[in-house]
Amino acid sequence: MLPVEVTLPRLEEPEAEKQKTQPWEQPIQGIRVSREELYSDISDAVALTRVYMAMVVLSTIVAALGVLRDNTAVVIGAMVIAPLLGPNVGLALSTALGDFDLAIKSLKTNLAGVSTAFGISVILGYLIPVDPDVYEIAIRTEVHHYDIALALASGAAGVLAYTVGMSAAVIGVMVAVALLPPLVTAGLLLGDMQWTLALYAGLLLITNVICVNLAGVATFIFQGVRPRTWYETTKAKRANKMAIMLWLVLLIILMILIYYSG
Repeated sequence: MLPVEVTLPRLEEPEAEKQKTQPWEQPIQGIRVSREELYSDISDAVALTRVYMAMVVLSTIVAALGVLRDNTAVVIGAMVIAPLLGPNVGLALSTALGDFDLAIKSLKTNLAGVSTAFGISVILGYLIPVDPDVYEIAIRTEVHHYDIALALASGAAGVLAYTVGMSAAVIGVMVAVALLPPLVTAGLLLGDMQWTLALYAGLLLITNVICVNLAGVATFIFQGVRPRTWYETTKAKRANKMAIMLWLVLLIILMILIYYSG
């Protein structure tokens, strides 16, 4: 027997009970949604569908044109429609819960989206001349340690907003700011055969992916998102330790590479 955490539709408190409750005793708005709600929402978001792939294609084209034209507003618009949020949050949630099936599903969707976006960017870079001095490109070919802080903050903010039920568009911008622009930039430069700059943009992308997932797992754990049963909790703790150690080791290696790259 398990306690009821959520009902659909939500049950309204009787007016008589509301009147008895003092203002300071009212429930706080914006608290974490239930684990079942969270799992259901994220499971739907990591589904590999035609709509997801269409959104990937459209957001990549918009982002590439925004970067090439040095138009920040267009790049932000691409972030709003970018569907990269779901798979990355799903991967973090699967780690926090020790859910292997959700992890595989998230990885497949993430790889499909990233590879599609990268392939389109390479083709566009081959067809259209790429000026590396354009501001939107230049800022993503220089990797600094403060980029790590940006990616960590983006991942933590995205997951935190997801757990309190904020708008998906708002959360998408938080995560896409660290993923989509460097991904598109790396593809454009590679298509234009600017190997060194493409390598630096790719290094920034890998750094952001690691930081977003590390921050996502830590935020889920901090929010108290965990399995129900004792056995699943024990398994999830092992998965959490292994994942966090792996992300931290990769992050340290990348920090060393960033330092020696100047």
